[in-house]
Order: sequence, then structure tokens, then C-alpha cells
Amino acid sequence: MCGLFTGIPAWIMGKNDLEKIKTGQMDPEGESTTKGGMICGIISTALGLIAIIGMILLLVLAGGLAALEPAIRN
Repeated sequence: MCGLFTGIPAWIMGKNDLEKIKTGQMDPEGESTTKGGMICGIISTALGLIAIIGMILLLVLAGGLAALEPAIRN
């Protein structure tokens, strides 16, 4: 679950650094590395959100099945 805690800052920092590179405030030599880090942050954030949504759906499904169990046994 560290994906959200590290992915979001990587995404934000990468975006800010790419803007600085475009304005000439930073060395353009690191542009490809910065883009790679930003893309990894985006992927990490997306996977983290998918995992959280999956866990919530699993809990809802498990709760629904547990509520149906007494009715099935009767």
C-alpha cells in the first residue's frame, strides 16, 4: 500500500520538474529520467487505487454472503 504514499509525490514532483525543465530553470539532461519517474508514480497511484477498490468490493461481497448464510441454512 505504499504506492499511494510514494506514487502521488513522484507524480507531483515529476510534473513540477518537467515544467522547470521547459522554462529553463533545470538542466534538460534529466528530462527522460524525470518523465520515467512521473510515469512510474502515475502507474503506482493507479495500481494502489485499484487495489483499494478491490479490497472494498471483497469486503462488501464477504459481508453480503455472511448476511445470506443464515437464510441459506434454514
